[in-house]
Amino acid sequence: VQLQASGGGLVQVGGSLRLSCAVSGDTVSTYTMAWFRQAPGKEREFIAAIRGRGSSTYIPDSVKGRFTISRDNAKNTVHLQMNSLKPEDTAVYYCARRWSWIVGSSWSSSDFVHWGQGTLVTVSS
Repeated sequence: VQLQASGGGLVQVGGSLRLSCAVSGDTVSTYTMAWFRQAPGKEREFIAAIRGRGSSTYIPDSVKGRFTISRDNAKNTVHLQMNSLKPEDTAVYYCARRWSWIVGSSWSSSDFVHWGQGTLVTVSS
């Protein structure tokens, strides 16, 4: 299974970016997929998930109202739309696939078995 994250870059405060995670070797519609981010010197942070076999999404309060997650089953890709970006959104963003036997709203990094390589988002003021 391989996850390839893309779409990061340099953006000004208030701007938008859309990240993509192309998956091979798995079917994104079957598994719960998520995005995490890690800023320098900080712990990896969960920021969005979309449940497999359905389209329920989970967005923590820290980014709710600005970030949305979606899935394109035809392209086997998961997207993260980020709007109204702030300097504190600067981080490396990772996509990940959760272990199939984990259910419910569990979003610890250890719950995820496959990870993409990360894509850097830099928000400049």
